[in-house]
Amino acid sequence: MSHSSSSPSKHKGEHKGRGLPRGSERGSSSRDKDRSSSVPMPAGGKGSRTGGTANTAQKVPNRLINEKSPYLLQHAYNPVDWYPWGQEAFDKARKENKPIFLSVGYSTCHWCHMMEEETFQNAEIGRLLSEDFVSVKVDREERPDVDKVYMTFVQATSSGGGWPMNVWLTPSLQPFVGGTYFPPEDGLTRVGFRTVLLRIREQWKQNKSTLLESSQRVTSALLARSEISMGDRLAPPSGATMNSRCFQQLNEGYDEEHGGFAEAPKFPTPVILSFLFSYWLGHRLTQDGSRAQQMALHTLKMMANGGIRDHVGQGFHRYSTDRQWQVPHFEKMLYDQAQLAVSYSQAFQISGDEFYSDVAKGTLQYVSRSLSHRSGGFYSAEDADSAPERGARPREGAFYVWTVKEVQHLLPEPVAGASEPLTSGQLLTKHYGLTEAGNISLCQDPPGELQGQNVLTVRYSLELTAARFGLDVEAVQGLLTSGLDKLFQVRKQRPKPHLDSKMLAAWNGLIVSGYAVTGAVLGIDRLVSCATNGAKFLKRHMFDVATGRLKRTCYAGTGATVEHSTPPRWGFLEDYAFVVRGLLDLYEASQESAWLEWALRLQDTQDSLFWDSQGGGYFCSEAELGAGLPLRVKDDQDGSEPSANSVAAHNLLRLHGFTGHKDWRDKCARLLTAFSERMRRVPVALPEMVRALSAHQQGLKQIVVCGDAQAKDTKALLQCVHSLYIPNKVLILADGDPSSFLSRQLPFLSTLRRLEDRATAYVYENQACSMPITEPCELRKLLLQ
Repeated sequence: MSHSSSSPSKHKGEHKGRGLPRGSERGSSSRDKDRSSSVPMPAGGKGSRTGGTANTAQKVPNRLINEKSPYLLQHAYNPVDWYPWGQEAFDKARKENKPIFLSVGYSTCHWCHMMEEETFQNAEIGRLLSEDFVSVKVDREERPDVDKVYMTFVQATSSGGGWPMNVWLTPSLQPFVGGTYFPPEDGLTRVGFRTVLLRIREQWKQNKSTLLESSQRVTSALLARSEISMGDRLAPPSGATMNSRCFQQLNEGYDEEHGGFAEAPKFPTPVILSFLFSYWLGHRLTQDGSRAQQMALHTLKMMANGGIRDHVGQGFHRYSTDRQWQVPHFEKMLYDQAQLAVSYSQAFQISGDEFYSDVAKGTLQYVSRSLSHRSGGFYSAEDADSAPERGARPREGAFYVWTVKEVQHLLPEPVAGASEPLTSGQLLTKHYGLTEAGNISLCQDPPGELQGQNVLTVRYSLELTAARFGLDVEAVQGLLTSGLDKLFQVRKQRPKPHLDSKMLAAWNGLIVSGYAVTGAVLGIDRLVSCATNGAKFLKRHMFDVATGRLKRTCYAGTGATVEHSTPPRWGFLEDYAFVVRGLLDLYEASQESAWLEWALRLQDTQDSLFWDSQGGGYFCSEAELGAGLPLRVKDDQDGSEPSANSVAAHNLLRLHGFTGHKDWRDKCARLLTAFSERMRRVPVALPEMVRALSAHQQGLKQIVVCGDAQAKDTKALLQCVHSLYIPNKVLILADGDPSSFLSRQLPFLSTLRRLEDRATAYVYENQACSMPITEPCELRKLLLQ
């Protein structure tokens, strides 16, 4: 059987049933979307909602009421006999010989909300699911392994992937039909979910053997297609060649006018920006190098000026529904904030333009205010949807949009010295592109929920706005800032979007990096302290001392308490890789070696749990944790988040630089060799790994500063290093103690001497050591060569 599903006028693709895998679109990734990628997505929602799962007092909860996941709890009052992922559900399917209906999503996913309300609250559909299927709900953020395995199937047998992801499985967990969003009933061009259920029920009764054979064939094909191994290759490909091909592919898809690398929707993709900066550094004197820098800086500036950035409350929304970065999908994810803070900090290092540093600081200000737990951890996301007013049906973007009338009412003060009668509201309206009719087009909002509303988008430079009204630039800046502050205070009174208070080790690792790197680059100790508190939270609440393992999740309890699932949800590869990266960044920012020591311990655990000793590279999940899944995959795409294997490759190189342990460098080589074919075929799908490949073949700089960590001259040398964009380096503080952790790892540190008892820097590169340097300006010259 086959079916297709698509959401009305949304960024949804066709999703077909059985069939052998075929190639997916170049560079696309299911992690990049909560819909697939065939047509542009509007910002508004659809359907009739009265606040999601409200009015639950008269309803009987299902077994999901006992779960911690905010996403699963959103379905706890559905008239569906839901099971969480686990043996109880699998045993029931085998005993009763029923297919499994697997539904995967996350708590801030707009179309997951829509399907929950339209479909899973439907009593008749609930009866069909409960009687004829074993229905299983999964939070993709809790079980990324389950999500990756079955998204591989959906992408291979359809035109794309996304969330909610809905897949039908045999009792042995092999998929045979899959799709994403389904409306509850048939439309003119769409098959409804009830019809799909009836067809699958009939096919299971009449042609079960055919379905089982088909699922086995598909699974076998997926196994072959997803295998990533060194094979008979002895070494990875040329870094220079992969770099050049990756750059050319990005150059071909670049949007000259608006920045970014697609028509619509447009995602921030920090991994691409990081690659472009790195490419620029290696090709500074060439036209391609200049081009790479321009592409990255222009993209960052257009994003920061666009509606994808929240100009009132700071932070970035999930993606833009148009190529101009104007109308976003309003969800805010922790991992976007974490990576973009680093991207904008790097842009400041490269350009010296404080525009970029201001954006980085604002982004982390948002995280500290809205996504921070009192114990030091960080929440996952804020929803796109919220009620326009108390008791109203939630709408996408309601919290963030404004009418001209609202703004002018809130900011009626006349502007002194203007060349024409002007209020503060009119000034802000002009600068940020607000109109009486609204700046959200119907094609972006087919239901018409956001008509007359506006997303703030910078339309003019400060200089142009000032010239238009005969004002000083400083005056305009002050008026706009005070105006935005007033809007922020008023917006605080609106019903807030849902907060996903789940805390994930992986994303907390990314935000530790975000705070540590930004704090070090900008010389802001407060930000480094936030990174330190985040790392302390991870060690206190998400690390099991007895086993040395990370926990995947914990949850905000009452007050400042933290709760865990029972039994605990153990970490996946991305948890280890991202936390190790965060700890390495934190060591370089704080020079506290305890974080480096913990990073080494976690890397050892990662190697023992996930390393493929035969094929090379890391599996995404532990063998035991993924028992029963038809695939054990290795993530091979740098998308909205980098592939954990790409991050691990960088970590291994840095750990080799910090310790001199050759086995980690060798392991990095085997990892890169395992992914050789994927990089050769589509290097743009793995820009972060291509960066690691170059770093492996060129080697890292070891920058050693000998001195007292608290001394001014030591801090001056350290800050000199932090102020420069040097991606392929390790920064080491040698305090002269031969018994210190780093001196035990790198005995040569004990032989280094301070020149004239002053803090002294040494730079090791290509097995050669520089002359000792005591002046930051001299160190800067050397590092910029």
